[in-house]
This record gives sequence, structure tokens and C-alpha cells, in this order.
Amino acid sequence: TWHLKKIPQIVRERTFSLDSPKFEAKAKLELNSVCGIECQRKLPVPSLSDLKNLLSYETVFENGTRTLTEVNVLGAALDPAGNTTTRRPLRKKRQIYGTDSRFSIYDKRFMTNFPFNTAVKISTGCSGILVSPKHVLTAAHCLHNGKDYVKGSKRLRVGLMKTKSRGNGRKRKGTSDGMPSFQWTRVKSTHIPKGWFKGVSGDIALDYDYAVLELKRPHKRKYMELGISPTIKMMPGSMIHFSGFDNDRSGQLVYRFCSISDESNDLFYQYCDAEPGSTGSGIYLRLKEPNKKKWKRKIIAVYSGHQWVDINGEQQDYNVAVRITPLKYAQICFWIHGNDENCTQG
Repeated sequence: TWHLKKIPQIVRERTFSLDSPKFEAKAKLELNSVCGIECQRKLPVPSLSDLKNLLSYETVFENGTRTLTEVNVLGAALDPAGNTTTRRPLRKKRQIYGTDSRFSIYDKRFMTNFPFNTAVKISTGCSGILVSPKHVLTAAHCLHNGKDYVKGSKRLRVGLMKTKSRGNGRKRKGTSDGMPSFQWTRVKSTHIPKGWFKGVSGDIALDYDYAVLELKRPHKRKYMELGISPTIKMMPGSMIHFSGFDNDRSGQLVYRFCSISDESNDLFYQYCDAEPGSTGSGIYLRLKEPNKKKWKRKIIAVYSGHQWVDINGEQQDYNVAVRITPLKYAQICFWIHGNDENCTQG
């Protein structure tokens, strides 16, 4: 069951204009030498002033202007347990080894219907998920490398799936029906938490690898709601699901599901089969709504991608996702609605 949680409040304090970014960073779909499982276990619990700094955010507008918004955080429960992780037996399987467990979605009845129609393509080479009629959730590193915005993010576009019509509705011999094409929409503004920037954390912090894009024109599709990420124990079979546009299957929507191997307060570690291009996909679960018999899918994490990490002097790899904690729920919800009134219950 989805458990309701009281959500902290993110309150806008001041907004400043900043210099326009250079937009010269190279987009990297794989990150190296970031804080891994062992490192996460040693991280101190952030103080309230740390949180205010980490959850302040930059907004970049389509004309290239940029602002910084400082926030206050009200009602945050600071967890004295720190970044504890739950150890589970790890299956040493990276990106795709052995049997490929991904599914390409070809049937347009699935492709253009919920939940698959919520997956979108980002023009910098990543994926994302629709979270409102005007907003897309994706990974921050698809747009910013920790120091500067990536090339192409100044004229950022989001591709919504549509199935190709093959002229007069007739299918030609030897053609595959239902391959998706994209209806591209310009992005009006982009929000990235300050915790992602290298100047704040000393290095890029995976905990803050998420961003929200506001579209120039609203769409009329069904989108997926946000949920607070439960612990592994509270998930059916500890299984997660996500769909994206993997680079090795050009033009195809790729769906996968797998179990989570390990977790910290802010991250999930898993070995879902995935390739670059699926980075930024929304990871979701299906749980029952409280006091109802209906099941509901909600986004509980953002897929950050395949990571190489230094653990005890050795390079190891895993797939990682950023959990939607109550604080991150409050921030993303605030970006979507522009106030915290609609964000009190997660």
C-alpha cells in the first residue's frame, strides 16, 4: 500500500540573477569516480543549513538567462541514522551481461497508452518521464556536468512518442508498423538542485542527480504522479520498473524490471539491464491506494545510469537510481506547482 507521509515544506526565500551559462560542457551518459555504496555509508547527516544550501536551485530559461533561488526548509525530519544501507546479496551483472532481460515495446496500443506513453526522449540523448501536463523529470547530468550546462541544453527539446502513420493508413510490405516517432516540444525552463553542482559538494553528488523541465506547450497525455520511495522491504518482490530509449535500440521504447540489490537513504543500487540513453527514466512501482482496491503506479526514483565507482581503491560498477525522499518530493512538487499547498501529502 502507498503510505501517506507528511511532507516538509520548501519555501522560496530570494531569487538572484546569475550570468548566462556557457553551454560548453560535453554530455556524459556515464559518470566516473562518484560516491559509491561504501562512501554513502560514511556520509554525515546534512544539517538544516546544509539542506537549505543543497536544495536551493538554479533555473535556466530558453533565452539563456539564469537565476538562483534560495529556499528555506520547514518541518524536515533529520534522520539520526545517517545514510544506512540495507545489504542484500549482490548479483554481479553490469549493463548487459548474459541474457538480456529488456523488452522492446512495438505494439502501438501499449506504446501510446499509460504507463509507456509517459516516457519521453530528451534532445541531449537521455530519457525522462511526464510528471504533469507541462513538466518532465529527468537526471541532472543529462543537462549539466557539475560545472557547466551541456552543449545542446540551451535549445533543449523533449520528444513525446507518437506512432508513425504510413500514408493513407496502409501498411507497406516489409515495413514494421508502430515504430515510434517523436513530436518535439521546446523546453521553457529547467530547474536543477544546487546539491548537484561541484562547487557546493566538492564533487558531483549522485543524491541530487535529478532535474525538472518545464515545457513551452502543455500536452494532453496521461502523466505519472510522484510517490515517496518506500524501502526495499515495502516493495512487492522488491521489484522496480522503468522504460526509456536505450542507445543500442534506436527508435525503440525499451522496458525492463528487476529487483533492487541495495539501498541507502538517497539511492537504490540495482542491476537492471540498461544501456546509455535510458538515463533519466522515471522508475516506478505499482501499489494499492490506501482504503481502496485500486492499484496505482507512481514514480519513486530517477534512473541515474551505469556508474563506475572507486571502492577501497578498486573500480567497481553498478546501476544506480536517485530515490524520491520526502524532501525531494517537496522540491519537485514545488517546481511543478509553484507553491507547496499541493504538496503536503506524499
